[in-house]
Amino acid sequence: MQTKGTKLITENRQARHEYFILESFEAGIELTGTEVKSIRQGSVNLKDSWCNIENGELFLKQMHISPYEKGNIYNRDPLRVRRLLMHRAEINRLFGKIKQDGLTLVPLSLYFKDSKVKVQLGLCKGKKLYDKRADAAKKAAQRDIERAVKSDRG
Repeated sequence: MQTKGTKLITENRQARHEYFILESFEAGIELTGTEVKSIRQGSVNLKDSWCNIENGELFLKQMHISPYEKGNIYNRDPLRVRRLLMHRAEINRLFGKIKQDGLTLVPLSLYFKDSKVKVQLGLCKGKKLYDKRADAAKKAAQRDIERAVKSDRG
C-alpha cells in the first residue's frame, strides 16, 4: 500500500486477526484542524472502531483521536462520530453488500495521501475461533521454518 506520496499513520492489526478481509476501499475523512495536528503526532487509535451507513452517508465510529495539546477550546470529543467521504454509488454498493451478506465495514489503516488523511476500509466477514487458531498455527509453523533455515545457514 506504501506508494509515492503516502505515509502510514496507524494500522488496525486487530481487524486482520478478527476478520477475513474480502475487499478494501479508500475513503476520505472529515476532520477538524486540531484533529489533523493530533493525527500528525500519531495520537490515533483504530482498535475498536467500525463503520456504519446511515441515510446514505458513511460514518466512522469509536475511532479515538487524542486531543491536541495546544488546541484548548478547538479540541473536539476524542470519540466523536466522523463522516467518511466516498462516492454515492460506492456507498450504495457497500450498503447492499452489508445488508444482504451480513458483512462488516472495518477501518484497516489510516494514512496520508499527499496532504490528505485517508482511511482504508475493509469489507469483512467475521472469523470463527477455529479460523483464528488455524491462522496462529500457520504463523507459528512459518516462524519455525524460518528459524530452522536461519540456523542451518549460520
